[in-house]
Amino acid sequence: MICVIGQQMQSVAIGWQLFQLAGGGKRGALWQGWAGGVQALPVLLLALPSGHMADRFDRRRMLIVTQSCAAVFSLGLAAASHLHASVGLLYLFLGLGATAQAVGWPARAALLPQLVPDSVFSNAATWNSSSFQIASVLGPALGGIIVSYSVTSAYLVDAACAASFLAMIYSLRSRPIQRVRQAATLESVLAGARFVVHSKFILATITLDMFAVLFGGATYLIPNFASDILHVGAVGFGWLRAAPAFGAFAMAIAIAHRQPMQHAGRALLWAVAGFGLATIGFGFSRWFAVSFVMLLLTGAFDNVSVVIRNTLVQMLTPEHMRGRVSAVNSVFIGSSNEIGGLESGLTGYWLGVVRSVVYGGIGTVLVVLSVNLVWPEVRKIGALNELHPIDAGAGGA
Repeated sequence: MICVIGQQMQSVAIGWQLFQLAGGGKRGALWQGWAGGVQALPVLLLALPSGHMADRFDRRRMLIVTQSCAAVFSLGLAAASHLHASVGLLYLFLGLGATAQAVGWPARAALLPQLVPDSVFSNAATWNSSSFQIASVLGPALGGIIVSYSVTSAYLVDAACAASFLAMIYSLRSRPIQRVRQAATLESVLAGARFVVHSKFILATITLDMFAVLFGGATYLIPNFASDILHVGAVGFGWLRAAPAFGAFAMAIAIAHRQPMQHAGRALLWAVAGFGLATIGFGFSRWFAVSFVMLLLTGAFDNVSVVIRNTLVQMLTPEHMRGRVSAVNSVFIGSSNEIGGLESGLTGYWLGVVRSVVYGGIGTVLVVLSVNLVWPEVRKIGALNELHPIDAGAGGA
């Protein structure tokens, strides 16, 4: 939670700072789009080899190294901001921080099954998502307040949060696992990708999430709506950025206190469709309250798909491949957030921010219909607590 609070503050700070430096308008949307591209590139290049590392080496130690680097690069952003350095230097430190996160993410995602028994993993994944959403509520809200006084301070708080998380990782104890000491060949690195391709449930689920986020993510354009359309300033921007997390947290608590989903496939399709429709509503809104509610709904619907996808990926994957499969998942999902930001920035520059968001929401609904036609098996996904690992050799769903 502490780590994510810091990351969300950094995201708010860099988005607002780039928007202001660009002078707002379409140019501001474009500069934020470039920020998405800078953060997506490390995930695309490093996720698969990092997943192989997470299956070969101690995941806790990988987190220690990567979080140490992340703290240093956040300090770099603070220094660049304080000294009014060039925009290029801001992009450089942003990219280096994204590189550290890309290397550490597969280890971070694959560590959870080492901490809890398989019998309660679905519920644990929900609570894990809840803690993330709490942080995603507090981070943007606090970030908006801090940024209204000093952007540099937001970067410093992020560095302090990363350092605190690093200290906690040192005290973490996890269940030891039997590691498969494969050489780092192209075949072993791509084993996770092959496993995903042959598992229809996992492939369909992460494909659905990837394109939904790619088309329907309005997060990178929120500064434009806050400043030019809703006229609510930095503090209002922070609350708008926090709105999806409010919705996601409320949904996570509701899911955690209910029995495991019995018809997860159908719930997934309806949730992603709802995400797209709420995105369209946000694009058309001209009132702060309506915009806040629409973003809140996007978070609520998105949390349903996050819980289902995370549970499927971790429970259907054999232990010795969880790092590599988590890496593939991060390529699909992690990079799609940033690539979606790039797409939003470019289309916002070419078409205007309102059309960019509305067309993106329509694209999300069309993705749901396409996945429903291409992979009808998704509708048949049943109870999450009855999932078992797939044989890595068979790879079937």
